[in-house]
Amino acid sequence: MKTIKVGDQQLDLFAHDVSTSTPPAVRPTAPPAPPVAPPVVAPAPPIVRPAPPPLPSPPRTADGPPLRQLQLGSHLVEFALRRSTRRSIGFMIDDNGLRVTAPKRVTLAEIDNAIRAKQGWIVSKLLERGERKVQRQQRPPVAWVDGAVLPYLGGEITLRLHQAPRHRASFQRETNELHVWVTPTGSEQQLKEKVKGWFQHEARQLFEARLDVYADKLGVRYDSLSLSSAGTRWGSCTIERKIRLNWRLIHFALPLIDYVVAHELSHLLEMNHSPRFWATVESIYPDYDGAKQALRKRSQELPVLFT
Repeated sequence: MKTIKVGDQQLDLFAHDVSTSTPPAVRPTAPPAPPVAPPVVAPAPPIVRPAPPPLPSPPRTADGPPLRQLQLGSHLVEFALRRSTRRSIGFMIDDNGLRVTAPKRVTLAEIDNAIRAKQGWIVSKLLERGERKVQRQQRPPVAWVDGAVLPYLGGEITLRLHQAPRHRASFQRETNELHVWVTPTGSEQQLKEKVKGWFQHEARQLFEARLDVYADKLGVRYDSLSLSSAGTRWGSCTIERKIRLNWRLIHFALPLIDYVVAHELSHLLEMNHSPRFWATVESIYPDYDGAKQALRKRSQELPVLFT
């Protein structure tokens, strides 16, 4: 603040009161912002879904049943047709696709209509079989060398190889080792056949013992046992009381083997899969449903041993 004396008077003035006022500076107007273009969004890549596995088809053989085709929705289903003396049309689905058994009096049109009536179940089962086949093909095969690990009764055994003038095999339960003697010029295929033969021998002995146990529980009698080598069909029973069991069951734990044994023996009383059949299975094997699920899961985990 400045003080000015004028005569005897003193005036107190603020500095800005005596300063020369200047007009405010005029700021230039900013040019309008250019319009902002919307961001460019790249189109999302198309969703590529894997193609469904091919439906399994029955093999074409000169002496086999004739093959027919039927369009079920988007799927062309090929099936083998066999005539029999049975009273109704029956369906069987395995790794070789759909097989139909029909009475001789039933027309082809009636057979096709029966298939269409069950097309949802048939197609889903065929797709499931095809997926399992793909999964099996993707599993790495076993390397047939000394120290290889093989599945046996739900556990594992070790393969031990030796050279000898002739082929033979011996299992040591104390060490869980399968000793196989092969000739110096022996091939891998000969080794596989020797190991397979040992598995099949073990399977027959065990299956016969378990069949006797569960046949006594059920009060039935079977006529004969034979071994099969089907892909994933674990057993069958005929009206002649003949039991067939897949020798590859020897890879699984005993409770799963017992389930298949109980299943096939129950067909001696109920040649179907009706509620009465499953009640029969349950009477001698209460946890049949859990075993059925475990068998399906375990079969997908087995390594490829023999092709």
